[in-house]
Amino acid sequence: MKAIEVSNLTRDYNGLRAVDGISFSVDQGEIFGFLGPNGAGKTTTIKILTGQLRPTSGWACVAGCNVVTEREALKPQIGVVFEHQNIYESLSSRDNLVFAARLYGVDTRAVDGALEQVGLSDRSREKTQKFSNGMKQRLLIARALLHRPKVLFLDEPTRGLDPHVARELRGFIAGLADQGVTVFLTTHYMEEADRLCDRVAIIDCGRIVAINSPESLKGNHGQDQTITLEDVFVELTGNIFQ
Repeated sequence: MKAIEVSNLTRDYNGLRAVDGISFSVDQGEIFGFLGPNGAGKTTTIKILTGQLRPTSGWACVAGCNVVTEREALKPQIGVVFEHQNIYESLSSRDNLVFAARLYGVDTRAVDGALEQVGLSDRSREKTQKFSNGMKQRLLIARALLHRPKVLFLDEPTRGLDPHVARELRGFIAGLADQGVTVFLTTHYMEEADRLCDRVAIIDCGRIVAINSPESLKGNHGQDQTITLEDVFVELTGNIFQ
């Protein structure tokens, strides 16, 4: 069974087609990059795949659950980390996770393990308003992993992080895939997608224009060893300065 299956998915907003008949699948334990310019349809797709938005047509299954007809069954199977950090800064990191665990119906004994997993055990009693962006991001990932989801959606997880913290976080994400968690990743950092993802899909104007491993995409666009995934991305999605 595929971790994610999408067939001819569309979504219209007031006569505009934000997602235009996309189809793809993601294997279990795969890190799958979903890349595109701003407004390409990435966020809309994630909202559909996480049961927050109904498609106009087509269908999708995540972790074996239809995202429209089995939304309640879907929720325990997925974790989501959005681009914007939505934590309670007046609470400690531990209290943030205890609150989330109670909302999710998860045994609060899982909190300490989640904090340890992201390296925050020694800061568990501190209010999160004192945390760096990297620490807040790790806390958000811990919250998303509390209920041991099969599929983790990460929207720009290293945005605004310094290189050391970003590298550490990428290593953690790779480790999740090694444990069998499927990771659906959006990022504007092409080098990050190149290093981290097993495959990437490039979406532009609501349509998938390419899908393959980063190495294959680079190889398909020439034999020059200096070609980067960013070069491929710009060629496929257009250069706004031309």
